[in-house]
Amino acid sequence: VGFSYRPLSCMNDTMQKDGKLPTLQQVSERQDSFMGDYFFSPHYLSSSLVLGLRHQQQSNHAKLKGAIGESCTGHLSTWPAHLSSQIVPQTRKPHSPTENKIHGCGEEFSSSVSKPRFLEQLETYLRKELQSLDPSKPNAQELKLQAYQEVFEYFIEDFKTYKPLLSAIKNEYDITLAYLRNQIRTLEPLKAMVVTVSEQCNQKILALRENERAEIKALKQEKVQLLKRIDQLRENQLGLQAQLARMQEDLAHQYLLYRDEADSRKLLISEINEMRFLEDDLKHLQTQAVAVEDPVKMKLALKVAREDLTRLQVELNCMKADYGEVVPRRDFAALERNHKEALAKKATLQKDFDQLKEEYDTLLDIHKQVSDQRDKVSTELEHIKGRLTPRPQWQKCAEVVSGGADRWHLLSEGLSSDQLVDVLLAEIGGKDIKEKEFFDGLGKGDAVPVYLRYEGAIKNLKLKKIEIVDKIKDIWKEKVSADQQKGERRSLDEFFHEYLQKKHADSASKWGYSIQEGCRLYRDDDFINLFFNILTGKVDEGVYHSQIHLISHLLKELMHSDSSEKGSLSKDKFRQALSRAFPLKNQEQIEELIQAAESQQGHLEDLNTINYEVLFSEFAEDQVVNFLTLLRKQATAEKQKYLAALTKELGSRTEVKVADLRTAFQRIDPTVDPQTVERYICLAFQMEKEDLEQAAPVDVNSAMQRLLAADVKRTGPGPKED
Repeated sequence: VGFSYRPLSCMNDTMQKDGKLPTLQQVSERQDSFMGDYFFSPHYLSSSLVLGLRHQQQSNHAKLKGAIGESCTGHLSTWPAHLSSQIVPQTRKPHSPTENKIHGCGEEFSSSVSKPRFLEQLETYLRKELQSLDPSKPNAQELKLQAYQEVFEYFIEDFKTYKPLLSAIKNEYDITLAYLRNQIRTLEPLKAMVVTVSEQCNQKILALRENERAEIKALKQEKVQLLKRIDQLRENQLGLQAQLARMQEDLAHQYLLYRDEADSRKLLISEINEMRFLEDDLKHLQTQAVAVEDPVKMKLALKVAREDLTRLQVELNCMKADYGEVVPRRDFAALERNHKEALAKKATLQKDFDQLKEEYDTLLDIHKQVSDQRDKVSTELEHIKGRLTPRPQWQKCAEVVSGGADRWHLLSEGLSSDQLVDVLLAEIGGKDIKEKEFFDGLGKGDAVPVYLRYEGAIKNLKLKKIEIVDKIKDIWKEKVSADQQKGERRSLDEFFHEYLQKKHADSASKWGYSIQEGCRLYRDDDFINLFFNILTGKVDEGVYHSQIHLISHLLKELMHSDSSEKGSLSKDKFRQALSRAFPLKNQEQIEELIQAAESQQGHLEDLNTINYEVLFSEFAEDQVVNFLTLLRKQATAEKQKYLAALTKELGSRTEVKVADLRTAFQRIDPTVDPQTVERYICLAFQMEKEDLEQAAPVDVNSAMQRLLAADVKRTGPGPKED
C-alpha cells in the first residue's frame, strides 16, 4: 500500500503564522496527525493494521528524533554533495573524477571538509536500521524500503523550501508502487491459467494428430484400391484392343477368301456359257450337216461368229473389270453389322476409360491436397515442438536407482515432476549435491583398510571423473607390471597403499580418501565400479583380467580380419570377426554388438563400414551406448546364466560337497578341462587345491556368491547344443 499526501496548499499550513519555520516537534505532530487520518481511511487498511502502522511509525520517528536531536535548524548545509557519504557498500562502478566535480568543488576538498552533523546523524540512523535487518526474511526488502522512507520523510520535513515538491514526488512514487503491487497480485492467477491452457493445447494437438492420422490412413487405403481398379481396367482395355485387332485380321482374311470365291465363280460361269454356246453350235451344225452349205455363206457365218466372239470377249472383260470387287449382299450386311458392334464396344470402352481418367485425376488432386495438409500440419507440429519445453525422460532414472525399473515404477507412480526430482535425490544418496570439503579420518585400527588409516581431518581433492579413470588405469598398469616381476598376484588394497606412498608421499591419505569418494560418486561407470568392488574385496581381481583378455582377444581378431590395416571393416566382415571371437554367442547378441558399434561411429561417409578402433575408446562421456560396456554386460549375463544352470543342476540341496560340485560342472559344461574345474571348486570352497579332500560341505548360496564374484565362464556349448 503506497502513501498518499494532502494537496500542496495544505503543506503550507505547517508554517507558522508569523512567517517563521515550525519546529521539528510541530512538524512531526502535524505529519503524525495527517498519516493517522490517511491510514484510517477505509479504502486502504483495516483498523487493527492502521493502529499497528501508526504505532510503528511513531516509534520510528521517536528513534530518528532521538538520534538526530533537537539541534537541527531546518536549513540545509552547503557541504559539498559530491563527497563520499556511502551508507552501505554498492556494486556500481565508481564515477570518474570529472563526474565528482559539482559546483566547482573538486576532490581536493574531500579530505579537508567534514560532513554536516545533520547528514551524519541521518546516515548513522539509516546504517543502524539497515544493519538490524535480517536479509533472510521474505520481507527484508520491504523493511529496508521503510527505513529509507522514514529518513526521506524526515529529510522532507527539514527541507522547507522544496518540501511540497518532494512530498508530491514521494506521493507519486508510493502510488505507483501500490499500483504495481496490485497489478502483481492481479496477474498471479494467470500463471496457473497459462499452465492449464498449455495442457489443453497439447491435448488438442494430440487429438488432431490422431484424427488426421486416421484420415490419412483411410485415404491411402482408398488410393491403393483405386489404383488396383485402374490397373484392372487397363488390363481389360488392352484385352479388348487385342480382340479387336484379331477380329480385324479375321475380317481381312475372310474378305480375301471372298474375293477368291467370287473370281472362281465368275470364271466358272464364263466357262459354262462357252460350253453352252459350243453345244448350241454343235447341235446347229449337226442339224445342217446333211445339207450342203455354200462355202461363201459358211465363210460369212464364220466371220460373224468370230466378230460375236470378240464382242463377247470384250464385254466379258468389261464385266470382270466392273464387278471384280463386288461381294454378296449377305456377306456385306454381316460384316457391316459386326463392324457396328465393334464400334459400339469401342465407344463404351472409351467412355469408361475417360471416366476412369477423370476419377484418377480427381484422386491425384485429392492426394496432392492431403499431402499439402500433411506437410503443413507437420511444419506446425515441429514449430510447436520447438517452442515447448521437452519433458524429461524419467525412465532413465531406473538405471541409477537400486532395484531397477520395477522399484522406480513403484516410487514414481502418480507423482509430479517436482516430486520425482525429490524422490530421485533421496534415492541417489551417494551423489551429494555439494561435495565435502574435508573428510573425517577413520582411524588407524586393524578394521580400517590400510590406505585409509589416518586420524584427523583430510582435505577433499574433488577429483573429476576423467582424473579418476586415468589414475585407475595407471594403478592397474603398475600392478600388472609388479605382479609379473614378482611372479605372484598381490591384493589390490596393499598395492594401492604402496602406490599412493610412492607417487604422493605426504598427500597419500588425501589421494586415498579422494579416490574412494570419487569411486563412490561415479559408481555408475562400469570401469570405476569394478575397480572399487575389487578394492573393497567384493569382486575377485581375476574378473578385471578376464575382461582385459576378452577385449584384447576381440581386438586381435578384428586386426587379423583387417587385411588393409585401415582400422575399419565392412559390416559383414565385422559380423564374421565377432562370430569367430565369440563362438558361444547367439545371433541376437551379435546383432546387439553391431548396433552398439554403429551407434558409436558418429558421422561416416560409408554407412556400411565400421571403424573398430573407435570402439575401444570407452571413456568418451558423450557415448550413449558403449560397445565395450555392452560386451561386459553380455559377459556378466552369460556368467549369471551359467551359474543358474549350475544351481539348477545341484537341485534342492542346501549344502554341496566337492564331488557333487565337480560332477555338476562337468554336466553343464562337458568341454571344460579338469584344471579349470578344480580352480572353480577352490574359489567356491575358499581353499587350496591340496585341502579339497578334507573340505566340509558348504552352503550352496555361499558357494554361488563366491563364484559370482570370481572369474567364472562357460568354455564350450551346453549338452543340448552338442
